[in-house]
Amino acid sequence: MMFKKWLSILFTCLVFVSSARAQLVIEITSGADQLLPIAIVPFGYTGMDALPEDVAQIVEDDLARSGLFKPVPRANMLSMPTKQEDVFYRDWRLLKSDYVVIGTVQKLPNSQYRIGFELLNVLSEKPVERHNSIDVSARNLRDAAHYISDKVYELLTGSRGAFSTRILYVTAEGDRKSPLFKLQVADADGHRPQVIVESKEPILSPSWSMDGRSIAYVMFRNRRPNIYTQELATGRRQQIAQFRGLNGAPSWSPDGKKLALVLSKDDNPEIYTLDIATQKLERMTNHYAIDTEPSWEPDGKGIIFTSDRGGNPQIYRLDVNSKQVERVTFEGELNTRARMTPDGRFLVTVQKNDGNYHIALQDMKTGRVQTLTETYLDESPSIAPNGSMVMYATTYQGKGILAVVSVDGLVKYRIPSAEGDVREPSWSPYFK
Repeated sequence: MMFKKWLSILFTCLVFVSSARAQLVIEITSGADQLLPIAIVPFGYTGMDALPEDVAQIVEDDLARSGLFKPVPRANMLSMPTKQEDVFYRDWRLLKSDYVVIGTVQKLPNSQYRIGFELLNVLSEKPVERHNSIDVSARNLRDAAHYISDKVYELLTGSRGAFSTRILYVTAEGDRKSPLFKLQVADADGHRPQVIVESKEPILSPSWSMDGRSIAYVMFRNRRPNIYTQELATGRRQQIAQFRGLNGAPSWSPDGKKLALVLSKDDNPEIYTLDIATQKLERMTNHYAIDTEPSWEPDGKGIIFTSDRGGNPQIYRLDVNSKQVERVTFEGELNTRARMTPDGRFLVTVQKNDGNYHIALQDMKTGRVQTLTETYLDESPSIAPNGSMVMYATTYQGKGILAVVSVDGLVKYRIPSAEGDVREPSWSPYFK
């Protein structure tokens, strides 16, 4: 029942968006040293026609991309069982695999597919999990595969997986002097991209509501920035900020009731909050410096933002109730575009050192700062809802792409686009 509820929400998020032409492609560049060996055996299939998606391959790709697992290559498998009674555990011990995932896909008369899977412990020769069957349509086979990946990840790591989440990003396609901008949504692995809105003027700062049902973004009209919210299920769009001057950087509060915004309607860029229901606007900062890029703390008690009130841009924290402000970052020539992990433990920023812009991680308890990336011109970090990975925009071979790094800096992969430059990533929350 939980899978069907989640699947229904995910499907409605895609109903009113149009197809894009090119999907993003994963290129793993580095991983952790100690990987958990696991075998994902090709699932047995009973249908007469070709299976639209290789479910086991999607699961394998998901787990490999996490940087925590080392899948056994199919070419090395000594057997390919689909039922527990057909598993010869000695085969997997020879391959030094600690776990095995097996499964079946059955074609049903109503054009649905029934998927069953088991996670087996090679050492104990017992199931870790025997899952009830999942019935899905052909278009939802990828969703089922990501769901299986999430289950395996959680069972073996104790943390919730994020393979079933989605990402927002902006592409700029065509002539670089007058590109066509597209706000797109895709699976976390870059597959099934869909265009939400397109414009000949820039689109910036996409942001997810915490239930994953709505987004906010900035879109220019007649060279003026305006802030919009949009329901993904219905496509209904609402303009919420069209003040004189700057309207930018919308960020949803954890309870979904407010947006933090940057407005310069009173001459200076300041942080405001907007109550979605009442449309009440409240000014949160009041300083002659530039205050921008707000992002809520996970508990909603504070807003972190970028300000140059100390001379160079650094990260500050605003107490929502008292409106007291304190500085958070002190290392680096400057720090911008801060985001906090869901547990509130770490702060991710774009940090400049020696002329290069890298993604940095600051421990909020100890103050220790770690540089996560070695590329340059890195920007717009966004954190997975389980706090394990950071997606960001960077430049590779002269082209704007997305890349991902783990919070320990050990796992890295690129997500290039076949067409255009890619920017402004935003990782979705878990769908509720």
